[in-house]
This record gives sequence, structure tokens and C-alpha cells, in this order.
Amino acid sequence: MFDRDKWQEIYSTLSKNKLRTFLTAFGVFWGIFMLIFMLGSGNGLQNGVQNGFKDFATNSMFTWTQRTSMPYKGFKQGRGFNYHNEDIKAIKDNVPEADIVAPRNQLGNYGGNNNVNYGLKTGSFSIYGDYPEIFKIQSYTITEGRKMNQLDQQERRKIAVIGSRAKEVLFGADVSPLGKNIEINGVFFQVVGVFKSNQSSDRGEEDASTIFVPFSTFQNAFNFGNVVGWFAITSKPNIPVSVVEDKVLALLKERHSVHPDDRQAIGHFNLQKEFDKMNGLFMGIELLIWIVGTGTLFAGVIGVSNIMLIIIKERTQEIGIRRAIGAPPSDIIKQIMMESIVLTTIAGYAGLVLGVGLLELISGAMAGSGDSSSMFMNPEVDLKVALQALGILIVSGALAGLIPAFRALKIKPIDALRSE
Repeated sequence: MFDRDKWQEIYSTLSKNKLRTFLTAFGVFWGIFMLIFMLGSGNGLQNGVQNGFKDFATNSMFTWTQRTSMPYKGFKQGRGFNYHNEDIKAIKDNVPEADIVAPRNQLGNYGGNNNVNYGLKTGSFSIYGDYPEIFKIQSYTITEGRKMNQLDQQERRKIAVIGSRAKEVLFGADVSPLGKNIEINGVFFQVVGVFKSNQSSDRGEEDASTIFVPFSTFQNAFNFGNVVGWFAITSKPNIPVSVVEDKVLALLKERHSVHPDDRQAIGHFNLQKEFDKMNGLFMGIELLIWIVGTGTLFAGVIGVSNIMLIIIKERTQEIGIRRAIGAPPSDIIKQIMMESIVLTTIAGYAGLVLGVGLLELISGAMAGSGDSSSMFMNPEVDLKVALQALGILIVSGALAGLIPAFRALKIKPIDALRSE
């Protein structure tokens, strides 16, 4: 039941020394504000980093050949070798955990660019030979036309899907390139699609300057024979990529006479492992934020407790009189703890509201800028965290008033009446 007199007493006590109350409350305010703001900022950083992974299949691995570091089966150390088309079927037949097996080639080797011509216009772009499945491993948005398909691969069609920058350089922003022929190393390819990258910064620019042609056409047109530059492979649902990775590497080492213990001969990259490392890092960051934030909040709570002890000392006579006229100890404890809880709750709630409000302003400003490639995006604190923060506030307020309340109970009425 609402007791107006008690609330008036709480207000009177806290407003008696406004500066002291304000400085005490500010410690709690700053603690909860920093906790909320740091948690939101941590989420913003995590969202930005994870955004860089969103257009890749995180259940994927990549493998390529290097030089051997150990002699094996009559072959000397330092031998170079290549993957071949036969490895595609071998992986599909012997690694049932693998879902997509996509061989890849690039003209001019990895990172190389080649001149591409359309009429009198020329540009330098990355040329890849790929299976249609590459669009499942690396997600692009088709803005015009279509993706490559299995018939393109089977019939070795001379078609190309080009990036947005390639379109602008060769055709212009307002001209459709569909059905037009571009020249790559003396070979003409018909443009059937245009894509844009959803990746950020340098990666997005690199993708925009990419041209895809069917893998079989690439090998035939550019005299690659049956050579495969590298593989992009995904695991089936609920199967760790590391299982596929171990089996694929063991199989390829056996097929190419590489020593089982040679770790240098075959390069590989496990995207899921890197993604898990990143998630582990952010879990550690979140834990650190909670430790720092709650530590700051705890310092504010200690300040509240100390001020309540001072208030108890100032109210010694009042408490003694209450005890003398028969006020039960529970009423005194309840009154002091209520004062502490009110002070911490109001200050903490203000910090919570301001922290969430500031995060919303930052999030809105970033959304308004239209930059989807930022490494910091959508800073937010979810409802669960907000409820946890409120719970911390209530418990903190109770703890802050607990010691002063019991200190008040130790005051003897006769001693209190004698004090000045």
C-alpha cells in the first residue's frame, strides 16, 4: 500500500544536502551508463566484424598447393605440384561430409589482373573460372541478368558475369551490358549478368572488379589443361568444417605423393575456425566489459553506502527517539534500505536511459549514412541485458543500505538521546 509519509521522509532526507546526494548518485549513474554504453559498443564492433563474414559460407574451407618441405616416395624436398580435375571427383567420392566442392582458377594467378576490352574501352580486372556453386559460398547480389548455371559449365559456354565496377568502366553506368561481348586475352565472352558485392572496404572494391566465367570454359580458353588452382569446399549441415578439412587434406596428400606430416606442401584456410575464434574473442571482450562496468558500478554503490552511514550518524537522535517510542527494528531497516534503493535506482535508471539513448543516436546516425561496410554497426543493448542491469541496480541499492541499516540498529536509545 502506498505510504505518502514514508516517501516524503525519503525525499526530505535525500534533498537535505543536495550536492552530496548529487555527487553520490553520479557515481551510480556513471557506473551503469558506462556498463550499458560499453556493452552496446562491444555489440556494435561485433556486428561490424560479423558483417564481414555474412556473405561467405562460414562452414567453408579453402586449399591450394605450395612446395613440399619433406622428401617422400622418391620425390625431393621443394617439389611443386598442382591440383587436377580428377581431384574434384575424388573429394566428392571419398569425403561424404563435404557438401559443395568448387574448384577455382584465376587468370594471372592469385591477385593478378588482366586487360578486358569492349570496343575502344579497356579495363583491368580479376578473371576467375568457377563452378556455379561459387555463388553459394560467396554471396553476391545479381543486379542484372543471371548467374552462371550448370549448362554453362557442361557446354563450356563463353559467357561472363561481371562486377559492378567492370560494368561501369566498360559500358557506363546507364548502359546494359547484357548480350554484349567482351574480350579477355583474345577470347570473346558474352555478358549474361552483373553483380554487386555486399562486402566492405577493399574486399568490396576487389569483388566489384571481378569477372566470372565457367570453370570448364576457363580451362579450355586459357590453356589451363586440367589444372585446378585451389578448392573452395563446404561441409554438410551439423558437420564441423574441421572434419572435412582433415579428410580432404589427407586425401590430397595421398593423391599427390606428399608426406603425411608435411605441413607446408598444402595451404589451407578454415573459415569456420576463424569465425569461432572471432566469436570467442568477443565473448572475452563482453566478459571484460561486464567486469569493468560492474566494478565501476560497485564503486558508486560503495559511495552510496558511505553516504548512508554519514546520514545515519547525522540522524542518530532521530533513530534513538524512534527506538525509544517503540519503533520495530524492521521499520528502521526498511526505511534506510528504501532510501538507498531509491537513490541508486533513480541514478542508475537515468544512466541506463542515457546510455541506451546515446547508442540509439549513434545507430541512427550510422544507418542514415548508408554505410553498410563499416566495421562498427548497429550498436545496441538487448532487453535481456537491460533487465540484468535493472536487477543489478535493485540488488546494489539493497546492498548499499544493508550495512548502514544494521549500524542504525546498534544505536542504543539512551546513547542516541545524549548525542549532539
